[in-house]
This record gives sequence, C-alpha cells and structure tokens, in this order.
Amino acid sequence: MEKPLVENSKDTARARADLRFKKQEEAATVRQKAMAEYVAESDARQIKTNKLKALRLAKEAEDLANAPPAPVKKPARAKKK
Repeated sequence: MEKPLVENSKDTARARADLRFKKQEEAATVRQKAMAEYVAESDARQIKTNKLKALRLAKEAEDLANAPPAPVKKPARAKKK
C-alpha cells in the first residue's frame, strides 16, 4: 500500500506544535540556568565586596589608633613694620 501524498494534517500539526513546545522548554531551561549563574556570581561578588570593605575599615581604624600625634604648629609671629 502506498503512502498518501499528503500526510494527515492533524498529525503534522501536532508534530510541529510538539517540536515548537520542546524548543521553547529548552530555551526556558537555558534562560533559568543563565539567570541562576548570574545571581550566584552577583551574590559572590557582593560577599567579597563586603568582606574587603570590612577589612579596609578595620585597617583604617587600626592605622588611626596607631598614628603618631600630629605635630603642634606654633602660631606665626606678627611681622614688624
């Protein structure tokens, strides 16, 4: 028995719809994965930034506490005319 020249249009339409749905699902999965990676990198960057800021502030406070006192300037004398 020969195949009909035109396949059942319902079957082809369903196959096209299934293929389109599968592609959309794959694209959504790729987007979700990319977004999760972006969020993870952003969180890691924020944690590192906060840690470095805390270290910098601690060092500045230590430097300020251990700084030698500023020399006292004597007032300038008035010039004679």
